[in-house]
Amino acid sequence: MLEVSNLSVSYGRHLALSDVALSVGQGEIVVVLGANGAGKSTFIKALAGLVTPAPGARILLGGQSLERLPAHQIVEAGLALVPEGRHLFSTLTVAENLSLGAFLPRTRAQASDSLERVFAVFPKLRQRLSQIAGTMSGGEQQMVAIGRAMMTDPQLLLLDEPSLGLSPLLTTELFRALPNIAATGTSVLMVEQNSHQSLSISDRGYLLEDGRITGEGAASDLLQSEAVQKAYLGM
Repeated sequence: MLEVSNLSVSYGRHLALSDVALSVGQGEIVVVLGANGAGKSTFIKALAGLVTPAPGARILLGGQSLERLPAHQIVEAGLALVPEGRHLFSTLTVAENLSLGAFLPRTRAQASDSLERVFAVFPKLRQRLSQIAGTMSGGEQQMVAIGRAMMTDPQLLLLDEPSLGLSPLLTTELFRALPNIAATGTSVLMVEQNSHQSLSISDRGYLLEDGRITGEGAASDLLQSEAVQKAYLGM
């Protein structure tokens, strides 16, 4: 599905990512854990075409090279980003925000089917279609943001800090929904600071420190790791 290797990103003289490599299989949920400033958002932006990787980087999605494509062509190739902060059109309705996700020629014809998949994951949205997005709670807005990305019919869904700013209850509700997305065959790759809950619903995880991958493994193993517990789980 996704294969990343030799991914480095610099901002001027500052090296934000150095030779990052990871993979995501079809239907997998993979989490990248790291503290503030570790390079998590830069990593996500590099995959989505929002920052330029250094020469030599390889980003393959289903065998197609993404590292030199503009952002809109990366979406067309099957990678959809849910950015940190959601970035909804707050004055538009839920229905209008969701419909904007089906803007690609290949997604317009199947917009109705995609919408039903969104409702299967987030049933609450079916009753909120006429609501103005800006009047919703943070958790509900995050559902709309993920739903909008699902409307692009992605192979891979990228989530940048999906639990940021959400209450514990809404965070739990959100993470319970992610395995339902993966069950449809759409892979999920997220960067998170909520280590315990993200590992609890993930298949595998990677540890990112100072722009480098310093560890990886099955999510269940990382949850039991003493080093991970001290660094990320507050134990």
